[in-house]
Amino acid sequence: MDEYRFSAVIGKDNDGWLAVCPEFQECWARGRSYEEALDNIKDAIQVRVEDSLGDNEDIPQAEAVNFTMLRLANP
Repeated sequence: MDEYRFSAVIGKDNDGWLAVCPEFQECWARGRSYEEALDNIKDAIQVRVEDSLGDNEDIPQAEAVNFTMLRLANP
C-alpha cells in the first residue's frame, strides 16, 4: 500500500467546521466539531484517492504547506 501526504485547512464558521483539501479541487467536508470535520475530510480524501487510482490518474502530493492568517480593513 502506498502512502500519500495531503494538506487540510480547517476553519470554523457559522455552520460549524469546514475542512478543505487544496490538492484536490472541490474536496471538502463539514463537521459539528473540529475532530468531526477532520475525520470527514480524511474520508473524502480517501474516496478521491481511490477514484483517481481506479482511473489511473496521478495523485497530487503536498510538498510543503504554508499557512498565513490575513486581516484586512475596509478603506
